Amino acid sequence: MSFSTRADVLKIEEEMPWDARERPETLYQMLRETTKAFPDRPAISYQLFSGPDDSAKTLTWQQFHDQVCRAANLYRSLRISEKDVVALVLPNCLETAAATIGGMVAGIVNPINPLLEPEQIGAILRETNAKVVVTLKSFPKTDIAQKTAEAVRHAPKVHTVLEIDLNTYLSPPKSWIVPFVRPKNPTGHHADVLNFNKEMAKQNTTLDFDDPSADRVGAYFHTGGTTGMPKVAQHRYSGMVYNGWLGGKLLFDETDVIMCPLPLFHVFACHVILMAMIKSGAHVVFPTPAGFRGDGVFDNFWKLCERWKISFVITVPTATAALMQRKVDADISTVKNAFSGSAPMPLELFKRFESATGMTVIEGYGLTEATCLVSCNPPTGEKKVGSVGVPLPYTDVKIFNNTPDGPAECAVDEVGEICIDNPGVFAGNTYTEAAKNRDLYHKEKYLRTGDLGRIDEDGYLWITGRAKDLIIRGGHNIDPADIEEALMAHKAVAMAGAIGQPDSHAGEIPCAYVELVEGANVTGDELREHCKIHVHERAAIPKYIEVLDELPKTAVGKVFKPDLRKRAITRIYNADLEKAGLSTRVTQVIDDKKRGLVAQLEKVDGADETKLAEVLGNYTRPWEWAE
Repeated sequence: MSFSTRADVLKIEEEMPWDARERPETLYQMLRETTKAFPDRPAISYQLFSGPDDSAKTLTWQQFHDQVCRAANLYRSLRISEKDVVALVLPNCLETAAATIGGMVAGIVNPINPLLEPEQIGAILRETNAKVVVTLKSFPKTDIAQKTAEAVRHAPKVHTVLEIDLNTYLSPPKSWIVPFVRPKNPTGHHADVLNFNKEMAKQNTTLDFDDPSADRVGAYFHTGGTTGMPKVAQHRYSGMVYNGWLGGKLLFDETDVIMCPLPLFHVFACHVILMAMIKSGAHVVFPTPAGFRGDGVFDNFWKLCERWKISFVITVPTATAALMQRKVDADISTVKNAFSGSAPMPLELFKRFESATGMTVIEGYGLTEATCLVSCNPPTGEKKVGSVGVPLPYTDVKIFNNTPDGPAECAVDEVGEICIDNPGVFAGNTYTEAAKNRDLYHKEKYLRTGDLGRIDEDGYLWITGRAKDLIIRGGHNIDPADIEEALMAHKAVAMAGAIGQPDSHAGEIPCAYVELVEGANVTGDELREHCKIHVHERAAIPKYIEVLDELPKTAVGKVFKPDLRKRAITRIYNADLEKAGLSTRVTQVIDDKKRGLVAQLEKVDGADETKLAEVLGNYTRPWEWAE
């Protein structure tokens, strides 16, 4: 079934409490039930290259089940227990899906973004005490193997590295060439190195160990949002099964084919999509190791939808903006819906996409800390563009404001902090680091998201910004979303990110960075004139707008605002240093866990440190000499 209104959601809840619903207790039970129901139906398809005629591989549900069991048995043979961690530093491929679910069945899986630097990967490995790491064997055009080897060198608990060779997806003559051109496989760490597929082949296709019917932590996912350094969140079976149940109940069935060009190390692809596939029996297609970032994926996207007879597209606003720069050059009549997450979709982009494709866009909202899904626009009901829909069944969303007497629930349409209670919230234990869980909940159960929002009279949730993203100009709060929406209304702008740049008088003033539609030409000054008309609050009109070739983005397409803040700090500080006649310059801005963004300056002999301190002392951000 689906739903059309908030009342429909409440009816589902009124049928029975969540705890009374018949559902799998563990992830393996959910997989086993679907495998018994649809053993020969396709489960997962993957193609290394993006061409609509390029070779692809497909696993049926029975085959995927068998691979998951092999992976879980392999981990147990490597001394992984229920409380031990298997880390994955992988792009998308069939092995990634099996390694992920197998890791959850055998122990605790920890997918890590392979785009992170070795220092960050190593820090996550140390924080989670990972014992086994699954990664790529050295392969052309990727440095994942090299970065992982360096990270493992600094993670003493890792005793085994399992390598996946993407060359198995190639056929002659390409497969013959790779051994001669692949970079040298990295060494220099302490762990044993084994071939993942060879070790998998030695394992049984049924579990060699019991799968107790009990809830437990099955995954660690690090945050990859826009406001700072990664934190590691804990996910229980109950939260994963809940996300699977939502997908199977409200979105998909075994006849659906879902195009998912998002990375499996992110909760959107793993919990919202893969869990829903496991529960519903639907078929998911992963194009290229890098998904949307893969060579030719955008150019071939519509033809890929035609090839696989896709019924449901998974996207994010940045990807949607890129797709709108390509003509719909294939028969996509089978595609009915596009599910969009990670950030609200600008109104103009929403209209362009639906008009060009004939699809219905369903915007949703979730976060790593809640094992993902929170709300979505009704698939068969009114879609309020810019909202993230209505809270899903068994999800209680409150908008709170802090008062001297404690948290106070906001009235209808009053903006406050979005707080969540649902089966995916691990109250009191959201993060692996206990200190990060302090002050993270209201009334001991409502997870404080850090997102600002409101709930309207129809029960729709609207995100108005991040609490940490607010631009505070002389004590006046400015929502960057207002600036971004205005810029996105310009026909030349594909994507925009607004932040507060340092200001010696107001603390912060608004500035923005934009990425243009391919072939468009507009200057920052012209966009400022546009904002003077379309930004309705005078204080929010950006002081500075810069056009970039491409905005920095996270792996799932969010504008990565820490990088924009670093650019702004560097630009403002260097301009003031030059104006003051000082020869030193900011060489980089680092993200320090305790101090936030810190400007590092080039050490210059004879520098007037008194004058330097006077110039940079006008700003609240700290600075230091670069080593």
